[in-house]
Amino acid sequence: YDLLFETVWATLAEFGADVKRLDGQMGMTAMLHTWGQTLMRHVHLHCLVPGGALADDGTWHPAKRTSLFPVRALSRHLRGGFVSRLRAAFEAGRLERITDRNAVDRVLQALMGKAWVVYSKPCLARAETVVDYLGRYTHRTAVSDGRLLSFDGTSVELSYRDYADGNRCKVMTLTGEELLRRFLLHVLPKGFMRVRHFGFLANRCRAKRLATIRSALAAAPPVS
Repeated sequence: YDLLFETVWATLAEFGADVKRLDGQMGMTAMLHTWGQTLMRHVHLHCLVPGGALADDGTWHPAKRTSLFPVRALSRHLRGGFVSRLRAAFEAGRLERITDRNAVDRVLQALMGKAWVVYSKPCLARAETVVDYLGRYTHRTAVSDGRLLSFDGTSVELSYRDYADGNRCKVMTLTGEELLRRFLLHVLPKGFMRVRHFGFLANRCRAKRLATIRSALAAAPPVS
């Protein structure tokens, strides 16, 4: 999970620093999300990225398109960076439960052989939309009470949306043990920070650099 945060930020930071793109420091707020509708492990990050970069001279370089960067280029860079970091972690002995080098090579080669997909949406225009987006992922668990339809002492009926079938609402039946097993897949290590801030949104520099950005944009200070 740490390597995923690291790789996503490194990818965006490198693209943003490119003089042919934004030529500056970007910012990012990222939230770890580990589940899909059926509660199986589906690890990914939801990222909010301001539409521009802060240059070294204190000027603001706005994005020139609704999508910051080409998603295919982002996808390839992210794939290579993540696989490279996984290999380095294995070589350094940081993947304690994995000892079979041949198995590691097979898995990483398979990962490089797959097309990875970065999903990019246009910039959100209203602050209320941003808050709503953040809230959907920061204060939810893997399954809400409303999705638990029935329990007969052995099996649980659970509603879910099948995105592969036109987002239709369906019902699946799981044993109580299987429901608990799937739920526990999403319990994070103690103290793990699932919401993180990077670049000019990092905690250590956010106040100062946001003030610089507002000055560059001639924007009013936030209402306290």
